[in-house]
Amino acid sequence: MSDFDSAARPAMWNPFANMAVAASKLVTIVRGEAATVYDEAGRPYLDALASLWYCNIGHGRPEPAQAAAAQMAEIASYQAFEIFSSRPAEALAERVAALAPVPDAKVFFTPGGGSDAIDTAAKLSRAYWRAIGQPSKQVIIGRTHAYHGMNAYGTSLGGIPANSDPFGPLVTLVEHVPWDDAGALAKQIEQLGADRVAAFFCEPVVGAGGVYFPPDGYLAEVQQVCRDNDVLFVADEVITGFGRTGEWFASIRYGLEPDMMILAKGLTSGYLPLGAVLAGPRVAEPFWRPGSAEVFRHGYTYSAHPTACAAGLANLDILAREDLVARVRQLEPVLASALRPLAAHELVSEVRTGAGLLAAVEIAAPARERDPGLAARLVTAIRERGVITRLLRGMALQVSPPFVITEAELGQVADVFKAALDAELG
Repeated sequence: MSDFDSAARPAMWNPFANMAVAASKLVTIVRGEAATVYDEAGRPYLDALASLWYCNIGHGRPEPAQAAAAQMAEIASYQAFEIFSSRPAEALAERVAALAPVPDAKVFFTPGGGSDAIDTAAKLSRAYWRAIGQPSKQVIIGRTHAYHGMNAYGTSLGGIPANSDPFGPLVTLVEHVPWDDAGALAKQIEQLGADRVAAFFCEPVVGAGGVYFPPDGYLAEVQQVCRDNDVLFVADEVITGFGRTGEWFASIRYGLEPDMMILAKGLTSGYLPLGAVLAGPRVAEPFWRPGSAEVFRHGYTYSAHPTACAAGLANLDILAREDLVARVRQLEPVLASALRPLAAHELVSEVRTGAGLLAAVEIAAPARERDPGLAARLVTAIRERGVITRLLRGMALQVSPPFVITEAELGQVADVFKAALDAELG
């Protein structure tokens, strides 16, 4: 027996946390306004993350709360299995389908956000091929550096070994290719046999794996590889959807026509959990055509939750009314200009910007190797200076602020990053 005293520690177990350390260093956030959040001591922090990429409309908006309260006063939730539905879910599905670059799409809502939506899309990709009489097409291909949530399919499809290694094999018939090599995808499909490959999952911009923007022409090439081999092309827009890249969807910015899109985060700006899989006509057809007996036997207790959908509608109202997607495009060069000078810092190897309000500041590998605690200390030092960021793959500082952030606040993010970096040099 160890001397561990559980009763002396808080009961909450934080995600992705070393609780031996975190339990005594918790930062309790109690409120937020625009791009700033406040801890229980009243200290403000500029939220350079939009929490976890998702608070697109900013913190403290009353409209989603009011919409949720109004819905809860009528009926807070009711299951959507089989023939049941709700008005908010129907309205949100119509609206999302109309915004997306996939004509005549169907929308399957998930309750927990992106991780549930990834598992839904992965299962649907396999169910589709069985439904049309090609049951051998079951292999799903992901990419290195990719992050697709932490449910079983997403953990297996992701390309971040630290997230999957502790659990061993979870989902079989999953393969990976380099994140930036369309030729590698074509070769992998050829080696496996196209008659065995169901789908290719692709973040238009790699997010949690380090914020990597697609090489010129890459996305068009992998989409064509999928078309040539009759493989479903699935765009994971959990992060990039609803304005993050300066278009409603990154698929619009990069000229993609995916067979499925995975959505979450900006769908509600995090005011309530909600995700979605948007399925194009090809994928939907065997399940929707008149007279079909096919059933996609999948769903969740809180699928299409009416209150979450009501909050989602209010969120989309704000994004449209305040033209926040266009604002992201306007702030794109401002963010790049603010962060660019950091690339010359002795402790920085690269600053990645390129589309919308997404960026990463990579800590130089030699510095990290000399001092393994450097990157984590930088996150703490930045927070102590009033800005919240975090590490991506243990090597890069994330920047993905709310769309309502000001130009001056973007400059503050860069200034604080530099101050923390300079302090490490003494």
